[in-house]
Amino acid sequence: MKRSRILAGATAASLALGLAACSSGDDGGGGGDGEDVTLGFYTDKAAWEPSFDAMNEVSGTQGSTLDFTGYSDATAYDSFIKQSFRTKKVPDLFTWHTGSQLADLVDQGLVAETTDLWTQAEADGLVPEGLKDNYTYDGKQYCVPLNVAYWAVYYNKKVFADHGIEVPTTFDEMMAAAKKLKDAGVTPFHQMNIIFEFAWFQALLAGDAPDVYQGLQTGDASYLDPKVVEVMDQWKSMIDDGYYNDPGITTDPQTMLKNGDVAMAYFGTFLTGQLTDVGAKSGEDYGIFPMPSMDSASGNQMVLETGPLCVGKGSEHEQQALDYSAWWMSDEAQNAWSSSRGDVSFNPHVKVEDPELQGLVDQVKDGGFTTQQRYLEANPLPVYTLSTEIFGDFVTNAPDPKPGLQRLQDEADKYWADQG
Repeated sequence: MKRSRILAGATAASLALGLAACSSGDDGGGGGDGEDVTLGFYTDKAAWEPSFDAMNEVSGTQGSTLDFTGYSDATAYDSFIKQSFRTKKVPDLFTWHTGSQLADLVDQGLVAETTDLWTQAEADGLVPEGLKDNYTYDGKQYCVPLNVAYWAVYYNKKVFADHGIEVPTTFDEMMAAAKKLKDAGVTPFHQMNIIFEFAWFQALLAGDAPDVYQGLQTGDASYLDPKVVEVMDQWKSMIDDGYYNDPGITTDPQTMLKNGDVAMAYFGTFLTGQLTDVGAKSGEDYGIFPMPSMDSASGNQMVLETGPLCVGKGSEHEQQALDYSAWWMSDEAQNAWSSSRGDVSFNPHVKVEDPELQGLVDQVKDGGFTTQQRYLEANPLPVYTLSTEIFGDFVTNAPDPKPGLQRLQDEADKYWADQG
């Protein structure tokens, strides 16, 4: 039987986007070979509980269900997970982050290895090429993908039709559409200063200088690089020209897009589920297109966000949790997950029910796109943490970007120096 608790504390906007909560619960019963088992599941995605309820209906036939509980404060969740390993209540399964934060847990011996699971999944064609890189550390794999999300541009179809705007395929076409909308009194783009402050930096730099975007993640590029300055200047000009909404507004982005308060919103494909929740219909009220590259010579770029489902090393039901992780990547599990979430799946065998999402998946698959990691996971945690302040101020006040870039580079220099 599933038990759950939700601990309050996140902003409404964060909960609406399904990003700001986490879970805690008692250990489940069972656990012997051939017996049904309830796995203690801890997550920072409490708003996704209905989807996990649906998954329990499917996994229960395999003998495993999740005991789902949650916190609503991301910092408290991270602290809870780290502290739980100092007790006897090591989590069976928990959600975490890729990049340096996953590496930290691996270094401490807190995460069960999943190399064999990935080897089998690749042999069975259950994961796309390159996804494994997000879960590889020192040549071994840890955790499996809980979900993936492509970052693309959602647009209000009625607003586009009313103003005679075609779906842009180049950055210049998108900027021409933005000018036309602004001249007609419509705010072209959505932007936030409480979460996803990095979104437009990510979009512009990945599409202008992908090598520099990747270099920031490894210390091989500088935040003072002329290409970084160039995209910050472009971003500032778009803010100064009034192409974005007030970034401090508390209205959810899905509501603003549905109502036509903004014409376009750059988000992960998790936004589809949020649009459905407010009654927007795919293909009728909104469409989706890939973010055009600022420099067409850089080719088609697609930011892919992925979050891990991890097994606690030494947990009471470690083997059963690993078995569940293997099942999670299967066609059966991912068809159910995609249906319950209304989102894309990492499993290439899964067809998305939403026609706009499936169209985006087909474009990425057939359009020669290069996949990039999301800025949040790709960069060292201290640098990302400082960027929330720098970019949050930038989207709000549009100051001269160079002092902020200098601070980011100073933080990056310190981090990479400490790595030896």
